[in-house]
Amino acid sequence: MLTACDPNRVFEENTDFPNYSWDVQQKPAFTFAIEDTTARYDVYFNVRHASAYGFYNLYVKHTLTGPGGQVGKPRLHQMLLLDPKTGEPKGSGTGDIYDIQLLALPNQRFAKPGNYTLTLEQYMRQAQLPGLMAMGVRVAKHEEKK
Repeated sequence: MLTACDPNRVFEENTDFPNYSWDVQQKPAFTFAIEDTTARYDVYFNVRHASAYGFYNLYVKHTLTGPGGQVGKPRLHQMLLLDPKTGEPKGSGTGDIYDIQLLALPNQRFAKPGNYTLTLEQYMRQAQLPGLMAMGVRVAKHEEKK
């Protein structure tokens, strides 16, 4: 899922959900190393879903911890997976499976070198989210647009 060769990528990992359904009890965690504390980073969420997913959006709460403990407060993200008016999937797809990568934490600075863990929780109104196949995290060095 979305793994093109990119020299700015520091980390990228995806977690598949059993039975293609994200249970509220599942809290995928992604641990990555930060060495350069002078750089800024962009953190993305990768989402793979089937057309059977019953909503146009997805609410996800993230918690970030690092060498010094929790980094900032947990934050809630609303991700639009489908256009709310047309129902057309965003991102790219093959058949009835779609991948989308959304910028979650732009221009992020990490104060200390070491390992950071980003934990994701689904924050929808039902315990099972059928049609959500995988979630992932990508961390890349921030590039200023020219």
